[in-house]
Amino acid sequence: MKFARCIKDVGRALGKLAVAGLALTALGSCSQEVTRPPCPPGQVCLVLGNGSEPISLDPHKINGVWESRILSDVLVGLTEDAPDGAPVPGMAERWETSEDGLTWRFYLRDAVWSDGVPVTADDFVFSLRRILDPKTASEYASLLYFIKGSQPINEGKAPVESLGVRALGPKVLEIALERPAPYLPEIAKHQTMQPVPKHMVEKYGDQWSRPDRYVSNGPFIIREWRLGDYVKTVKNPRFWDADSVCPDQVYYFPTIDAVAAERRVRRGELDLNATIQSNRVSFLRQEIPDWVHTETYLTVSYLAFNASFPAFRDPRVRKALNMAVDREFIAEKLLRAGQKPAYTFVPPGVANYAPATPPEWTSWPLERRQAEARRLLTEAGYGPGGKTLTFEIKHRGSTEIPLQMAAIQADWKAIGVDAKLVQNETQIAYAAYRARDFDVADAGWVADYNDPMSFLYLMKSDTGPQNYGDYNNPAYDELLNKADREPDIDKRAAYLRQAEAILLADDNVVPTTFGVSRNLVNPKISGWVDNIIDRHPTRYLCVKGQKGH
Repeated sequence: MKFARCIKDVGRALGKLAVAGLALTALGSCSQEVTRPPCPPGQVCLVLGNGSEPISLDPHKINGVWESRILSDVLVGLTEDAPDGAPVPGMAERWETSEDGLTWRFYLRDAVWSDGVPVTADDFVFSLRRILDPKTASEYASLLYFIKGSQPINEGKAPVESLGVRALGPKVLEIALERPAPYLPEIAKHQTMQPVPKHMVEKYGDQWSRPDRYVSNGPFIIREWRLGDYVKTVKNPRFWDADSVCPDQVYYFPTIDAVAAERRVRRGELDLNATIQSNRVSFLRQEIPDWVHTETYLTVSYLAFNASFPAFRDPRVRKALNMAVDREFIAEKLLRAGQKPAYTFVPPGVANYAPATPPEWTSWPLERRQAEARRLLTEAGYGPGGKTLTFEIKHRGSTEIPLQMAAIQADWKAIGVDAKLVQNETQIAYAAYRARDFDVADAGWVADYNDPMSFLYLMKSDTGPQNYGDYNNPAYDELLNKADREPDIDKRAAYLRQAEAILLADDNVVPTTFGVSRNLVNPKISGWVDNIIDRHPTRYLCVKGQKGH
């Protein structure tokens, strides 16, 4: 899942989105300070800094963690996040699997949408068909290719009715799989498997997700979305576990400047912010240690080479550029919040997996790597006696990313490469990546579920828009396919390690750093639990001293 931090020029970026057809209202400037919204007497109101502006409130149309945070508070899938991020029963009270792992039955609890209409297995059948329908154009549809018949449907080669999901009754959902997927309870809480209200989508189409039409089955209801300002939710009295939900109102502000958001948290205008500027973590640990929360996080930052760029078809060029990046400097000198240099694509800490052994050159001193990079470029026809390798690095415009890109630009200049930096607002940058409008793309990925496949599937040739560089290696694909068909956990991990080793040897992507989650949380907030996937459902949060907390 893509991640964003702060956006330097949200007005300009959202203006571009308006050209694409979005109506903009109440757009605030980056420098505007917003005071805390009023809270009715006797209620608990939380005000959260959420990183970036949502592009949609439809779970089948989103791809960022900043959107997922909101939707996970209003929509509940078959499973949901516990306070520690583990999957627990959500809409499904229990489930069972066949001996071969290819058939799952989920038994739904009694629950209703926020307008009182019952939530049924038909809603899930409808939702899974909708996200895989090519007309929906969901960027995330390929995540569900483990469901029987899903890929041909998504590629427009089969009708949606052929999908391997069916309602065996109002409260029993059966899902047939192409291959065993022991991680299904992890994916079942992801937005790709969140239900949408069939009765509302059939009535309003894609306009169902307007705040004045939104119905939810989760602890909160969308009440208002002022684009460029905030999203407001209120407690859903019809939620099956409403009595355990503390907040009455929740505001999600797009905190486009991490340092400005930090000041707002300290002033009490925000109760927490979903990021801290990396180079301020050490300072804040001294100033307000109880407010700073950092944790190992399943995320990787990386560069993707566009396969259509002529120079990048030469493996010597890709390897030279990969070798020359000084990851230690970026992680330890620029960021300084606990990030680690990345020489593999899968981060450490992923369940049931040890990352592949990185290439031998990763143990060399930087000077030796630079010398070898120059030799490879010269051999490829660049450098002294040849032409200068010139290209653009298109990157996101958050506070930290330009610093990292400038460091990489300097690393590549040291080996004779002329790399020009092109900065875009985060959403605009990712749109360009999906359109393959880049030479080198700066990207980041957060695990959608705690499994190595959540990272490795990105580079599969049939993944689609999220395989930004169009990496294509049949041997890699086949190993992922073998892993998907392998029920033995250890054998499966071995196939995935072999695949990752191939990916690393091909040098089509350049992992740079493994991240840490960084949250600034007012100590008055209770219910916060640091965890490896950085998920903190608002239903579990409260204010100390209120409602029994």
